[in-house]
Amino acid sequence: MSTAKKFAGQTAIYGISTIITRSLYFILTPIYVGLLSAKVYGVFTKMYSWASLLTAILSFGMETTFFRYINKYQDKRTIVYSNSLVAVVFTCIIFLVAVFMFISPMASWLSDGNSATINDYVFYIKTLSIVLAIDAICIVPFALIRFNGKPKRYATIKILNIVFVVTLNLFFLYGIPVIIKQHFMGSGWFEQWYRPHWVGYIFLANMLSSIFTFLMLIPELSQFRPKFNGDILREMLIYSWPIFIANISYIINENLDKIMLGKLLPPTISEQQVGIYGACAKISLFLSLFVQAFRLGAEPFFFSHAKNKNAGETYAKIMNYFVIVVSVIFVGLVANIEILKYFIKGHDPVQQAIYWSGLGVVPLLLFGYVSLGIYMNLSVWYKLSDQTKYGLYISGIGAILTIILNIIYIPKYSYMASAWISLIAYTVMMLLSYIWGQKNYPIPYKLKKNGAYILSSLIIVFVSFVVFKRNLIIGNGLLVLFLTAIVLIEKKDFAALLKRKN
Repeated sequence: MSTAKKFAGQTAIYGISTIITRSLYFILTPIYVGLLSAKVYGVFTKMYSWASLLTAILSFGMETTFFRYINKYQDKRTIVYSNSLVAVVFTCIIFLVAVFMFISPMASWLSDGNSATINDYVFYIKTLSIVLAIDAICIVPFALIRFNGKPKRYATIKILNIVFVVTLNLFFLYGIPVIIKQHFMGSGWFEQWYRPHWVGYIFLANMLSSIFTFLMLIPELSQFRPKFNGDILREMLIYSWPIFIANISYIINENLDKIMLGKLLPPTISEQQVGIYGACAKISLFLSLFVQAFRLGAEPFFFSHAKNKNAGETYAKIMNYFVIVVSVIFVGLVANIEILKYFIKGHDPVQQAIYWSGLGVVPLLLFGYVSLGIYMNLSVWYKLSDQTKYGLYISGIGAILTIILNIIYIPKYSYMASAWISLIAYTVMMLLSYIWGQKNYPIPYKLKKNGAYILSSLIIVFVSFVVFKRNLIIGNGLLVLFLTAIVLIEKKDFAALLKRKN
């Protein structure tokens, strides 16, 4: 089997599992939006924006570092695995101690000093911090599964996890009210403490599901051995430090806008605006499914094939196929936004109108994900050449743009400014990575062809969304024409890929 087919096969499994898990997770979005007002949903969005930033801190870039060093020290794989796990566990212990020591002032700050909601925020922080610590620890055993080429096991655990999350959410948000209303067994006990439409049950469900995932990873966790190598760990930490900073910068680009919306807009509208933006951003996450699936398959693949003499050509082919797929998804999602918007329809016509008022951010966020996906593909050069400092520079520039531009423009343009700034930051990161990469680690990308696909998708999206005002028939007609053109252009490569056996 060719390396391209092997990569495609593993990525397909990761992709299918990601689509299944995210599809199940997307079931929760209309449930949340249907039960919660935009203001209450804004609390959930705000808390998970902070969670994303903390996740990057707790993982300390160990996922990428693990793949780099387990390939570099193939005769010391147990040591690399154990070192990675120890580093993350140590960080998580410090984090939990700090959170529980300062939980009251943090709750007061997050609730803007509202005494009526401080106790709720204490609960949110406790449960969410446990989720973050467990999930960070699980990153290393999940990386081991990917390194061992077991995408089916990875997919199984991820799917079971999300099934558990969805089941618990449905039980807390719908099941318990039915038990109370119908006076089923245990209704009296539930009635004593149950709070209808309380967002805290979402945090509780996520905590229980994280514990469930941890238990499923016991076979991998049991492979830990108390074999410590200070020299290797020091080398790993030096490598991971720029990645750690770059990951924080990436999370800033991805989530800080939601936090800043809550702080820079007037308190009377801030949580509602965050709720609208967070809900509409969920539609753009459909494209992130493929980007995430690609990353899961690409990172171990790129490291394991770095020494092949034709590695550069392989990376270029993968980039070509990647650009094609993300461009098609980009066009397809915008063409069908009039259908996808029903994921965030709200629980009454008033809330529906409030949520749908933010649909204009979707194409901007989608193209931001296109740029982000290309950047992730391009980033192979500094990871393979041990020049991770460039990842820090690139993501740092993106983060600085995000912070400064949001401070300037959020007060005037609200979440529309955040969407434009997200697009700008990711596009700048993509361009910088390409320019610096070609100077330090040249890869023969098909720049003209890839650029033509991206530009064509942008034109089609503009025509579909702005000129024809999201018309389903015209949008999907343009999608078909785009697909036809791609097939005609790429038919030789597609045929060769399908026929290749060795």
